[in-house]
Amino acid sequence: MLAAIPYPQFDPVIVHLGPLAIRWYGVAYLAAFLMGYGVMIRLIHWGKLRITTDDMSDLFGWLVLGVIAGGRLGWWFVYHRDTGRPEPWYEPIAMWHGGMSFHGGLIGVILALLIWCWAHPKAAFWNLADCMALVTPIGLFFGRIANFINAELVGRPTNMPWGVIFPHEDFPRHPSQIYEAMLEGPLLMLILWAFFKYARPREGRIASLFLIFYGLFRFGVEFTRQPDVQIGFIAFGWLTMGQLLSVLLSLVGVGAWIWQPAPSIPMIPPIASVPSAGKPAHPPQ
Repeated sequence: MLAAIPYPQFDPVIVHLGPLAIRWYGVAYLAAFLMGYGVMIRLIHWGKLRITTDDMSDLFGWLVLGVIAGGRLGWWFVYHRDTGRPEPWYEPIAMWHGGMSFHGGLIGVILALLIWCWAHPKAAFWNLADCMALVTPIGLFFGRIANFINAELVGRPTNMPWGVIFPHEDFPRHPSQIYEAMLEGPLLMLILWAFFKYARPREGRIASLFLIFYGLFRFGVEFTRQPDVQIGFIAFGWLTMGQLLSVLLSLVGVGAWIWQPAPSIPMIPPIASVPSAGKPAHPPQ
């Protein structure tokens, strides 16, 4: 047997409250939503997000709906395959059965944001998209850690010393969930916040950069991640569905970077012009 790291015996359920089971995956979503909301409120106070806190409270519900509905329906339409077994009529929306797609969730959020901006003409879509891109890595990090705790979306076999022997496996695999958590979480956040603070980009550039780098990171990590068993490789003997969708996402990001509405508005005005409560405002270090 190759040297490997034994998988910690995590229980996906934190606690049972009668018939109700509190799961790590649900807590990860809740933590991501609450922390993301908190950072968005701070961006409003710093003068970077040009809506009111009441607007943010209203928009937040739309974003949550977009993430959940888009993530589940995206998985259903792209990754679900008929198993031949009877399924309940509500299966396409039964997220508690497992199966969520980041790309579907992203589309759901974009649609929710477009609808909300249509109903609030004074809101600037690209300003909102930039600020949402700054906080999205929080959710990606927590989501991938929850995948690891659930021992799902495991990596491909490896002989690396940090390979993990997941439950019901006899050989070590890449902890691809941890790779994704670190790349799509802290590293992506560092890139976006550094660009946000030092480059003073015009509106739309941070959202574009998010799409580009997420696509690149996900494309690379997919080489260590086991393809979905119901789909496998879709082309060339190595291309996965996640890689195909990520390439398309990066291309959309490049297109959004090239095309931006005019006139361009600086995402970050000079520090002296940012309103604050007597203290200089700055993003978290």
